[in-house]
Amino acid sequence: MDVQDIRRILPHRYPMLLVDRILEVTGDSIVGLKNVTINEPHFNGHFPELPVMPGVLIVESMAQVGGILIAKINSFPKNKVMFLVSVEGAKFRKPVVPGDQLRIEMKMLRMKSSVAKMEGVAKVNGDVVAEATLMCKLIDQAPPGSSPSGETPEPQLALSSS
Repeated sequence: MDVQDIRRILPHRYPMLLVDRILEVTGDSIVGLKNVTINEPHFNGHFPELPVMPGVLIVESMAQVGGILIAKINSFPKNKVMFLVSVEGAKFRKPVVPGDQLRIEMKMLRMKSSVAKMEGVAKVNGDVVAEATLMCKLIDQAPPGSSPSGETPEPQLALSSS
C-alpha cells in the first residue's frame, strides 16, 4: 500500500500521518515503513543540535500501522473511530534519527468487537529500536465540538486516534 491507500484508511494527515508505506499484511500481522526526515516539525525542538525522533511518535507510528491492520481484519462503520487507549511495556533501545527508515512490525494478539490488543517492534537496519504492546478501542465518532453523550467535552490530552 502506498500513502494514498493509507490515507483512505487512516484519518491522520500531515504532520501526524506517520506511515509512508505498508509492505505486507498477512492474516494477523502487518509490516509498515516510516521514513524519518530532517524536515519533520518535531526536529526543530527535539533537539536542534542532536535531532532524535521522540519515543511517543515512534509509538504513534506503531499504533497507526496497527490501525491499518485492524481495518484490514475488521471493517467498521463510518461513524466509528479507533483510539489508542493503552501502551504497555514500551521500551526504546536506540535513538531514531533523520535518514533512518523505521520498519514497523505489528501482530494482533486479541481482537473483540470493539477492542484490539497488538504487540509490535520498530526496527532500523534490522536492529530493534522500540517495542510495545498497544490496545485500541473502537468508539462512536461524535460531531465536531461535542461528545458522544451530547455534552461539551473538557479539554484532555490524548495520544492520538488510530
